[in-house]
Amino acid sequence: MSKENSHFRPAQTKDADSAKARGKRAAEIALDLRGQIISGDLPPEAKLGQESLAERYQVSRIPVREALRLLEAEGLVIFDPNKTARVAPLSKADMLEIYAMRVAAETLALKVALPELSNRQIDAAEEIQAQIEEAPLGRFGELNTAFHRCLYEPACWPRLLAHIDVLGHAADRYLRLAIAGLDYAAKSHREHHELLKACRARDEAAAVDCLTKHIGEAGEALAKLLR
Repeated sequence: MSKENSHFRPAQTKDADSAKARGKRAAEIALDLRGQIISGDLPPEAKLGQESLAERYQVSRIPVREALRLLEAEGLVIFDPNKTARVAPLSKADMLEIYAMRVAAETLALKVALPELSNRQIDAAEEIQAQIEEAPLGRFGELNTAFHRCLYEPACWPRLLAHIDVLGHAADRYLRLAIAGLDYAAKSHREHHELLKACRARDEAAAVDCLTKHIGEAGEALAKLLR
């Protein structure tokens, strides 16, 4: 290595380390804000001032801005023309789009996963379902996501699973409305057991049909509620 290259390498390494640390902090801030948006602690239309958030998280505005852009990509945050960020509003059109995309993505994941799905993995999903039925409603979304993820993971399609995760975050805001405004939890429990039964039988047609109805009918019920 030349003296010239050795002179510049430490600065480059320092810049890379700084960018990595900033990215990690942005991801942590996004995780915290995402949870507040999904739970409703940050309601629709709530303003997300970058200066106040930077002060709250004890960081510069750069990781805050990066965190908000991550949430914008997930559809949880929107930027006004003047660059002010706010929590995305809830709407029937948005919800219908999310649920239509969920049906397409999750049925594909189930089809790919089913030939690789072991009885042990199905047992794990069944254990999560037992937790769902005992847990407070505040944990429904988290455990519901874990249940579905357990059945899809054998697909080993990381891009598809990451896409499903993003849709799940967006759907969780609406799912909480279903739990609060509809008798959704009991219906969901029944459908989860039907899905597990179809998976144990390795009946792809029955499993896909059950999952399609499970997600689709939830979307239809929410559409009526949002009307």
